[in-house]
Parts: sequence; C-alpha cells; structure tokens
Amino acid sequence: MSDAGPVLRTEGLRKSFGGFVAVDGVDFELAPGELRGLIGPNGAGKTTFFNMLSGMLDPSQGTIWFKGEDITDMPPHRITRQGMSLAFQITSVFPDMTVMENVLGALNGQKAALNPLGSYAGDVEGKRRAMEILTRVGLEDNADATVENLSHGDQKVLEIALALAGDPDLLLLDEPTAGLSASETRQVTGLLEELHGEITIMLIEHDMDVVMRLADTLTVLHNGQVIAEGTPDEIRENEQVKEVYFGRGH
Repeated sequence: MSDAGPVLRTEGLRKSFGGFVAVDGVDFELAPGELRGLIGPNGAGKTTFFNMLSGMLDPSQGTIWFKGEDITDMPPHRITRQGMSLAFQITSVFPDMTVMENVLGALNGQKAALNPLGSYAGDVEGKRRAMEILTRVGLEDNADATVENLSHGDQKVLEIALALAGDPDLLLLDEPTAGLSASETRQVTGLLEELHGEITIMLIEHDMDVVMRLADTLTVLHNGQVIAEGTPDEIRENEQVKEVYFGRGH
C-alpha cells in the first residue's frame, strides 16, 4: 500500500442476523493519521461494523482491507498483530492488579505468551516500555496503584494505554467517554487530541460535543447504511442527518 492509500477500506460490507440486517453494504475508506467519528442513532450498526473490522464478527458479505491486505476472514489475534487495536472490548483490565502489571500483561500478550505476566514480570526492558506507555497517556504517577482504586476516567485512559501496547497503526474506540464526568471527559479527549496524527483513530461516540470537536471527518450510519460523510460542519448542516439522527428541528 502506498503512503497515499487508505489504511482501512471496506467494500459492500454486510452483516445479517437471521432476517435482521445490522450493516447493509457499507463502502468505507479511512486515511492514515485521520481521526474519524462514527455516529448514528442506537441500532444503526456502529458496533457491529467495528466488530467486523476487528475480526470479532464474520461479515455476511463484503471485503475488508487493512494496510492493503485482505483481512476479511482473519481471526482477531492476527488482526491485532497486523496493527489494529480495539479498545474497551479487549477485556484486558484486571481491577485487582496494578496499573503497571496490566500494561506488562498487555505487552506480553503481544508476544503470544501463555502467561501474560510471566516473561515480563522481572524484565527491565518490559518495565521500561510499560512506563513509556504510561507516561505517554499521563498515568506514570499511578504505575503502582491498583486499578480498582483509579477514577473511572483513569481506568478509561488505562484501557487506551493497553490498546497502545501493541503499537497499533489503527486504534478503534467504542464510546471512550461513556459514563465519564465532565472533567474525566476532558482528560480522555485531551489524550485523543495528543494522539491525533500520531496514529489513525476511529471512534464511536454519542457525545456530540466531543465528536464534533475531535473528528476530522464524520461517517453517519442509519439502519446499517452510510447516509452521510463529511466534516463536522457539513454534518451539522446535513438535512438528512438532522432528520434521522439529531431529530427534527435540531
């Protein structure tokens, strides 16, 4: 894939569950370094789309390319090793362990070790890399804290840190600010602003203020189909989006 080519592309992507079509023929492209917002009403197919991209669900039809390679039938662990991380659905946070131990476990997971902590627990290089990641996300002072004692916002940031452990080219975030207070939301969005441009990011987000501020481009799903795509300003003024997503008269 050339530098100018999309980091992610789908063609005719479709997922049906029995008679229900959750994603219906989505053609999609994501440029390297872009921060893309994926929005739409509940039941629009956003999470189903993410789960197909990450290999958690097999498409009923269509093709997915990541960095120019067909990953349509690739299992999740191989897609992760190709450089795609899905945060908040990777079940990597252990609340009774320390922040450092969680990141060590995520690093070790990249090595496909049977024991996530075994080969890294006494590894100076592993700990150095873990601290580097924690510093990048602003959690270095909490390295020895037990995860269950972190604020909800810090736990969300830790989940992003775990996704970054694989040094991904593409980071998928499913509602990163859900359930956060205003100050915690600022903490997470501040981190995403810092990461913007370093890696490609796509996020599902219901907080419209957040997604309108962060995203370069927005893709709007409705009934499993893309109904609009454009800059935040273009999406704000799109009459079909106002009707089906924001509501009449918004």
